[in-house]
Amino acid sequence: MAAPAASSAVPSSAPAASRRRSRAGGVRQRCQWLIFWVPVVFIGSILAWSYYAYVAQLCLLTMTNIGEKVVCLIAYHLFFMMFLWSYWKTIFTLPMNPSKEFHLSYADKELMERESRTETHQEVLKRVARDLPIYTRTMSGAIRYCDRCQLVKPDRCHHCSVCDKCILKMDHHCPWVNNCVGFSNYKFFLLFLAYSLLYCLFIVATDLQYFIRFWTNGLPDTQAKFHIMFLFFAAAMFSVSLSSLFGYHCWLVSKNKSTLEAFRAPIFRHRTDKNGFSLGFSKNLKQVFGDEKKYWLLPIFTSLGDGCSFPTCLVNQDLEQAFTPTGHSSSSKNENNHHFPAKPLRDSQSHLLTDPQSWIETSTSLEKNKLGISNPALTMENET
Repeated sequence: MAAPAASSAVPSSAPAASRRRSRAGGVRQRCQWLIFWVPVVFIGSILAWSYYAYVAQLCLLTMTNIGEKVVCLIAYHLFFMMFLWSYWKTIFTLPMNPSKEFHLSYADKELMERESRTETHQEVLKRVARDLPIYTRTMSGAIRYCDRCQLVKPDRCHHCSVCDKCILKMDHHCPWVNNCVGFSNYKFFLLFLAYSLLYCLFIVATDLQYFIRFWTNGLPDTQAKFHIMFLFFAAAMFSVSLSSLFGYHCWLVSKNKSTLEAFRAPIFRHRTDKNGFSLGFSKNLKQVFGDEKKYWLLPIFTSLGDGCSFPTCLVNQDLEQAFTPTGHSSSSKNENNHHFPAKPLRDSQSHLLTDPQSWIETSTSLEKNKLGISNPALTMENET
């Protein structure tokens, strides 16, 4: 009778082991969540201390001129509020993910899982990508596909290993904001860099004379000495690092590049083009900050587009997306009102420059000349 008892104990131990693994995984995820917030807590602590050091120790206790106090306090709180506002928006604005048009349907997922042949996978991806505004490719010329999210990647979209999601126009994952910087919050990130730099430079400029006087023993040795001197050192060091980072991202905006695209140029069907998305300085600026200049300095979302499609400066037309197998131009508007360009746009054809009517006329003329051209074969390459 011992043998049956032993055999019945085996299946009962399986659920217990599964529960233990589940609890261990939950603990690990909570620990990772806490660790990811450490840099944000550190920045918040530095910001809170700097507020106390500047307002209480420098302005209220050390400055003797009333006019200087008022001017410094007003200007400081202006920079402080804009810094805090843009930092908050960068942290808590959720990254945008590809819309459902880029996801494989349930039937396509089943087909790709059931069929091991590469040819079948190719046909599925070609059919899904045919009516989508996808013009970039992998290094091997394949359609950019994410096997973790099971979707065809839009242009400039990448999979973040930290968030475990595909992020539209991903720039990088920033540990200092515990968030992915991409299409939805890139403007906020730029303003965060700008206002944090101005915040530090303002502190350095107004704290310098008191730093020198404390350093040369021109002021009494009080508790404020430590705060004022350390505040100057901290603000100066942060100014150096922030100026280089902000300058680099200003250059990226002027070229309409992301950090990832700066390290690896986007690959289009015909060639690699490091400036494929550049439309000229003013239009590149509008891509991030929008058309209305009165909102440029405010952390309010004003970026142009939907994050899934972008105008390009390419001359060669990508025939895969411009025409369906029947020879007709693919629709530029899907059922969920996502406006997609019908083809890669020259600078003169960009939706930033022309009206939709001229766009349609151009597409119609190309249809007449290219009718009947078949799509070249594509290969599939999984990317994560």
